[in-house]
Amino acid sequence: MNGLSSEEVNRRLKVYGLNYVEERRESAVKSFLKRFWNPMAWLLEIAIVLSIAVGHYIEASIIFSLMFINAVIGFYHEKSSKRVLELLKSKLALKAVVLRDGKWVQIDAKYLVPGDIIALGIGDVVPADCKIIEGSATVDQSMLTGESLPVDISAGGIVYAGSIVRSGRAKAVVVNTGRSTYFGRTVELVKIAQPKSHQQEVMFVITRYSMYIGLAAIAIAIVFAVVTGLKNTPIAIATFAVTILMGAVPVALPTVLTIMQAVGASRLASRDVLVTRLSAIEDAASVDVICLDKTGTITENRLSIVDVKPLNGFTKEDVIEYAFYSSSQEGKDQIDNVIVEFAKKLNLPRKRYSIVEFRPFDPSTKRTEAIVDIKGRRFLVTKGAPQIIAELVGNSPEVAEAMKTVEEFANRGYRSLAVAIKEYGSGKYRLAGIIALFDPPRQNSRELVEKMKSVGIRPKMVTGDNVAVAREVAKMVGIGEKVVTVNELKKADENSRRVLVEEADIFAEVYPEDKYIIVKSLQSNGHFVGVMGDGVNDAPALKQAELGIAVANATDVAKASAGVVLLKPGLEGVADILLTGREVYQRALTWIINKVSKTIQFTLLLVIGFIILKYDVLSLLGMTLLVFANDFATMSLATDNAKPTTNPSKWRFRALALSSTILGLLLLIEGLIAIYIGSTVYHFNMQQMQTFILLVMVFTSQFRVLIVRERKWFWSSKPGRELVASMIGVIVAFTILGCVGIIITPIDLDKTVVALIYSAAFTLGIDPAKVFVFKRFGIT
Repeated sequence: MNGLSSEEVNRRLKVYGLNYVEERRESAVKSFLKRFWNPMAWLLEIAIVLSIAVGHYIEASIIFSLMFINAVIGFYHEKSSKRVLELLKSKLALKAVVLRDGKWVQIDAKYLVPGDIIALGIGDVVPADCKIIEGSATVDQSMLTGESLPVDISAGGIVYAGSIVRSGRAKAVVVNTGRSTYFGRTVELVKIAQPKSHQQEVMFVITRYSMYIGLAAIAIAIVFAVVTGLKNTPIAIATFAVTILMGAVPVALPTVLTIMQAVGASRLASRDVLVTRLSAIEDAASVDVICLDKTGTITENRLSIVDVKPLNGFTKEDVIEYAFYSSSQEGKDQIDNVIVEFAKKLNLPRKRYSIVEFRPFDPSTKRTEAIVDIKGRRFLVTKGAPQIIAELVGNSPEVAEAMKTVEEFANRGYRSLAVAIKEYGSGKYRLAGIIALFDPPRQNSRELVEKMKSVGIRPKMVTGDNVAVAREVAKMVGIGEKVVTVNELKKADENSRRVLVEEADIFAEVYPEDKYIIVKSLQSNGHFVGVMGDGVNDAPALKQAELGIAVANATDVAKASAGVVLLKPGLEGVADILLTGREVYQRALTWIINKVSKTIQFTLLLVIGFIILKYDVLSLLGMTLLVFANDFATMSLATDNAKPTTNPSKWRFRALALSSTILGLLLLIEGLIAIYIGSTVYHFNMQQMQTFILLVMVFTSQFRVLIVRERKWFWSSKPGRELVASMIGVIVAFTILGCVGIIITPIDLDKTVVALIYSAAFTLGIDPAKVFVFKRFGIT
């Protein structure tokens, strides 16, 4: 056995490529510029071009500045999957001992090719998918499959890239490298996993609705202007169109949502929850199904002894003591560690003893052995798989009883370990007893599962473990007992699979691609899905889900794929994420209702006012000031007091549009009355009327926030200090501006005060109608 020759290796490298995950890199400049190429940006860019065309360079500069701020904030905060790929590539950047040209040499694992023969020893990270051809090994695959127990693999068995050798030595032939490995396929799933951006959906729908209104208003006004000859030049028509566009396009929406999410992220950070993708906070508000990884998330990822069944007249203490003798004290074997710790808690061993010889676990024999000197007598003690120990003992009544116990333990999700003893050098083994091992749930898992249910979240457990183990753990923490296996999912047609996914409480015997499919299936059923996990196997599902949550001890790959990372172990912090998400949702909902109702009010007011007065009731500069006063001054909503709902909060665009439209129409009446007051009572000229209408709309925008921020009566909760300060600042600033003028035509102080009092009285006066509308359309 000489291994591959250098020439053959070079040939295979050309065929199979290097043993690492390739990544398509996109320049930072291109990524940034893409933020100027989307429906929202196009509308703003049209407004900029039209502003320049009519000579309004200040307004064009303002719009561009807002676009640029949006792009910078989004580029800075959004995390891409490049970090995930870099981490996965670093995982594959290992060393390997390989047989080349008849010699054993150490090389970078990226140069391995299918057909290479490599050596595996204790502590090695398996560098590629391999088939063992000589020897045997116990490998830890928990970061790949979620299986908490090491797996014994002998000649003919497959070990996967990314696994860790815990004991044994073996020679293996490489069968898959790079993207073709089990590990590499997980990388590909991470790369293609693309959760639907609900933030982008919200922005697009709101923008589209606002634009329909704006374009309809522009069309009506232009037809009227052309027919009457009031605006008979392209410049005049374009100026009017830009004025409406500036108010119709929710320029500040991306920035406002990002700031709200950043504030939420800051608060979560103080509670040991790290947000890595800002939009995950908003998505958390809508999550109604959460998939929890069993190993390390619900459970401790640490085996415990949960039961001991003594046989042949031995006591439980005897069974543990003999198991202790046949366990390594060096701390390298997980099961041995559990037994040693448990024995110490029972103050065992009680007898004076000395270990004459210890034989560690051998995957080929599936047991450990020790020759022990106890008070001058030597015994041979062994522990291992019950079937193996039973063969050593032979046919006897206690063996039948032991196998019955093993079956009972298996039905409860426990793994069994048999212990036997005999006089050294003579006689047969006597079966001392059976030890039940289990990875128990964390102490607070049940409490946190119940808390999720209480806020409208349905938890589902996803695990690579078998049905018995999965059902037992799920039952212990209160998730449920309906189990669906991977085989059932794969055999089912599309409709049946959707039903199975919906009904299941537990998904058992799951691999990475299966977890990803489960999430996609739940999403196709209309669910907003949250996923918790800690291993490489969870990365694709974490990336695909609306809310990916990596737990405290997660791998870097899982953390980079998730939108949120818990800095405390287990399920801690989940309630904080969900409630904070719902608070952010409520603030965003307030801003959007405020914006849409304002769009309805001002676009119709501009058109109707133009028809009535035969001139623009709001100048382009006035609209620019109004955008700042309404859209950006209300950014203080990001820190407003908000009450989270007790059920998942989902964007219901039809109800949102209808309720906002009704409020906008009510406020339109306010604006029309203001026109009547300005023209009939005060006899304003055009410039004075534009100032009066601007003040009424600015003041209205502040009081409108007060009523729409609360789904019940506006006095039901106190607004945040920042919001109050912002409102007072805007009102004072525009009161002074209205009286002094500076950049607009001034009006008398008494008329400015009338605009303020009138706006407050009318806007607050429609609060009963708002309460009725919100209740009617289910805005909560």
